[in-house]
Amino acid sequence: MALIPYFFDEMRPRRLRDQLFGMDLSPDDFLTDILDRPMIRMREYIRPWRNIAAAARDVGSTIKTDKDKFQVNLDVQHFAPEEISVKTSDGFIVIEGKHEEKKDEHGYITRQFKRRYALPEGCNPETVESRLSSDGVLIVTAPKSSENKEERAIPITQTGPVRRKQREEDEVNGEVEEETKSPQKKRRR
Repeated sequence: MALIPYFFDEMRPRRLRDQLFGMDLSPDDFLTDILDRPMIRMREYIRPWRNIAAAARDVGSTIKTDKDKFQVNLDVQHFAPEEISVKTSDGFIVIEGKHEEKKDEHGYITRQFKRRYALPEGCNPETVESRLSSDGVLIVTAPKSSENKEERAIPITQTGPVRRKQREEDEVNGEVEEETKSPQKKRRR
């Protein structure tokens, strides 16, 4: 039973992968998995070795959430700043990028993407900010609101007699009581 979560862990990706459209091909991309043929059913559970180099190059999109902010880092190096738009809509951050057909060394290429990220509770859509770094990484930040709610006095409701008054009455009658650690048991002197 303890291995079941391990086998299904690959089905829940931690990052968005395979976003390298239009990039140069590496020799690793042409290798076949000849030795992997007997393990066809296990292919979903074991990552083929030929994909490790591609996974290392693929930075994709990362999401960071902490107590102060929600942050998305997205690689958009193939898009010019005017080809990217960031907006908030219905509790989501929507990032879109599109450029028309361009010629590169391999032929012609057109790129387009759309990503939606749910804003966590406590993030105000009006405070979302975006920055584009010089190396083509779009950083979208939504600070979590740290509004201190108005201070409110909470009334204390008494449900029984006050102990001090009860003790003062006992001393007036000439009986002094000593409390032990248990409030139910009292010793008289």
